[in-house]
Amino acid sequence: MTFKTTFGICAFAGAMALATSVSAGPVGNACMKAGRAGSPALCGCIQKVADMTLSNRDQRRAAGFFHDPDRAQEVRMSDRQSDSDFWDRYKNFASTAESYCSQ
Repeated sequence: MTFKTTFGICAFAGAMALATSVSAGPVGNACMKAGRAGSPALCGCIQKVADMTLSNRDQRRAAGFFHDPDRAQEVRMSDRQSDSDFWDRYKNFASTAESYCSQ
């Protein structure tokens, strides 16, 4: 292996480590703490989708569902318009994460 190849591999590995640490967020952290997702890679993928589809505020709210799944049911059944709007965004996030992260 040449120096150039070795350097390229190390640079790539460093970039991947940086991308993983930068992609940490409320949803990914909650996923890891809940321990139900199975892998850090899956939780990282879910966080990436959250970054693409949810605001920071919505991410913090969605992260709470990992700790207390009953909260999701309460929001889904709520009569408040703000809860209904959030639930629509959350459903979009969930379906996107399911298709994007199951590949």
